[in-house]
Amino acid sequence: MEKPDIANDIVLNVNGIEVIYNHVILVLKGVSLQVPQGRIVAILGGNGAGKTTTLRAVSNLLQGERGNVTKGSIELRGERIENLSPADLVQRGVVQVMEGRHCFAHLTIEENLLTGGYTLKSKAEVAVNLEKVYNYFPRLKTRRTSQAAYTSGGEQQMCAIGRALMASPSMVLLDEPSMGLAPQIVEEVFNIVKDLNQKEKVTFLLAEQNTNMALKYADYGYIMESGRVVMDGAARDLANNEDVKEFYLGVGGGERKSFKDVKSYKRRKRWLA
Repeated sequence: MEKPDIANDIVLNVNGIEVIYNHVILVLKGVSLQVPQGRIVAILGGNGAGKTTTLRAVSNLLQGERGNVTKGSIELRGERIENLSPADLVQRGVVQVMEGRHCFAHLTIEENLLTGGYTLKSKAEVAVNLEKVYNYFPRLKTRRTSQAAYTSGGEQQMCAIGRALMASPSMVLLDEPSMGLAPQIVEEVFNIVKDLNQKEKVTFLLAEQNTNMALKYADYGYIMESGRVVMDGAARDLANNEDVKEFYLGVGGGERKSFKDVKSYKRRKRWLA
């Protein structure tokens, strides 16, 4: 995939945003990224890089944590959305799946899924979407009468994604979908994401620490470090980049180094050259 540009049917355009928490803590420092229609775009980086904050800036969930976008702009299909509520964004087709597999523990899997369809206009539409979710997540259909609290981590993650799909989104913001899951479940979840992207034309912006898995399924990637984008490119190019291999995939040439063993300015100089 070529680097996104405005002529390439951009759904989301994040332009130079800064985010400050509690009026003093600068978390994002001029982050820019673009998400074209019908693509899977990954935000990559270690813990604390700013990935989750970027997603929450887009979905306008920062205020609950005393965060604010203080500079830059965020546009959805050309419309500024910084002042829209999360509910407004759902109405425009943007739904976020939060980090940590948030489910209503006391509700059944099916009841959890139905909460995601509250914006739909008819029971028939709810029924169609529920069946569609079950087609993509057959495991959820098997466990539909089980309380979410008594299902596995993988099933809860599938439930969280399925609940987002109930709203018929055009774009899903997916935060750390692999966190705490066994490798085979991670593969299953990413395969379903790819399926949804290809068959339902859902656009995905996902934040992920599992760089290897994300680059396997994404079209384009942005690597973040300390609140900045330090590198971006087509997923296949990033997967083959020597610096990315060394620092994120652990397969670089020579002795494996930790981030702390390498001067940050040297790494940035290579990446930004």
